Amino acid sequence: MARPKPVTFDKLKTVAENRRARFDYAIEDKFEAGLMLQGTEVKALRAGEATISESYAEVKDGQVWLINANIPEYSHGNRENHEAKRPRKLLLNQREINKLMGAVERKGMTLVPMSVYFNRTGRAKVELALGKGRKSQDKREYIKDRDWKRDKARLMRDKG
Repeated sequence: MARPKPVTFDKLKTVAENRRARFDYAIEDKFEAGLMLQGTEVKALRAGEATISESYAEVKDGQVWLINANIPEYSHGNRENHEAKRPRKLLLNQREINKLMGAVERKGMTLVPMSVYFNRTGRAKVELALGKGRKSQDKREYIKDRDWKRDKARLMRDKG
């Protein structure tokens, strides 16, 4: 069986990364979504201030929303500054939204934001992944496999 080609996105500057997600979830499919932001949110992101470690995405009324992502207030913003943890709309094609909705409802999967970044055209994007939660036994196996791969690479490097 042919292996699927890994999905790569045009990441110019990564602002926030959810490194824990690869450990907590078995990632199956990735999507690139636009992020609907206010002006001060874009400025705060360009300054490199954001955390998505506790955030998730959900489908409501045919739209995808990023919940609990923290983009702190812009330091030079005035009274028009944004709220730090407000829900933000994610911009996806209708076909992608339907696919995500089906996977979440039928298969019990979770929408996990993997990273927030700017692409080459200067647009803020979110790498969104469909993941299935790992149990503690699966996490232990994941750690064991990761350590073995690291040791194997070290042995091959030393012998080669």
